[in-house]
Amino acid sequence: MKLPFSKDASKPKDNEIMKISHSESNCIELVAERLSASLQQVPSHQPIVVVCVGTDRSTGDALGPLVGSNLKKQNIDGLHLYGTLEHPVHAMNLNDTLTTIHQHFNNPYIIAVDACLGQLTSVGCIQIGQGPVKPGAGVNKDLPPVGDMHVTGIVNVGGFMEYFVLQNTRLSLVMTMAETIAKSVYSALTNRHQWNPSSLARIE
Repeated sequence: MKLPFSKDASKPKDNEIMKISHSESNCIELVAERLSASLQQVPSHQPIVVVCVGTDRSTGDALGPLVGSNLKKQNIDGLHLYGTLEHPVHAMNLNDTLTTIHQHFNNPYIIAVDACLGQLTSVGCIQIGQGPVKPGAGVNKDLPPVGDMHVTGIVNVGGFMEYFVLQNTRLSLVMTMAETIAKSVYSALTNRHQWNPSSLARIE
């Protein structure tokens, strides 16, 4: 779980953060388009790795593992996946997971998925942009940054008693946001496969 970026742009440039409510009718399409635009810059030989950060022991912080489990069911070509409900990537194993990724893949392009806290008016929004997330920043944990790009979901209000807030986040919101993010990633990776058939690989 991380703190959100403050920049908000409805039509962001490549180096800006896009933020959109998960309830918008075209949310999946817009997030998928942004992901696809970034993935088109990734060489065909560069492996794509999705790291879904979070824990199944906290309702709010389960966003990442829920996304990972949704993606795993799809058996997406060209994807290497870390972080599911069964095998979450969290504070205790994040360093080891990143070490494993870099040992197994040559210069991987990492998409990080994580939950975050933000302002009340932003709860339910999905953010996507270039650069890493900083897991644990919202609850004062010192963890390594993750990702060449990131997708984050603002699951609740930040600024006070963050652990309590995460534990008391509505599961229905988290599950709906996770499904939206998973569908967006699936769409983007499917599009990448269509224009780059040499990227075939099996999900892990």
